[in-house]
Amino acid sequence: MPYLKIQTNQPIDPPAGKALLTRASKLVASELGKPENYVMVALEADVPMLFAGEDSPLAYLELKSIGLPQDKTDRLSAALCHLLEESLHIGKERIYIEFANAQGSMWGWKGGTF
Repeated sequence: MPYLKIQTNQPIDPPAGKALLTRASKLVASELGKPENYVMVALEADVPMLFAGEDSPLAYLELKSIGLPQDKTDRLSAALCHLLEESLHIGKERIYIEFANAQGSMWGWKGGTF
């Protein structure tokens, strides 16, 4: 049920994109203590974006999950920023992350909801 969307203005070749998705999936599962088989990760690269009026490398992330604990967002922010710094060379000062706690009844799966 965790969903992470990564948007960046950086071009990413397919092998690097797949590697980033794999690492992000494992990171989210580990940090949230959820089975990876419930984690979904999406990557949108080479998106026209500006931050602070500049098109220097940047990223916007959305992490949504049922029961997302507020006390884990600082640690998640640090881990996700580190991942993007390492993988895409985007400084943490150029990354925004939106965290959202979803209600199970508002999250559909297998023709029903959680």
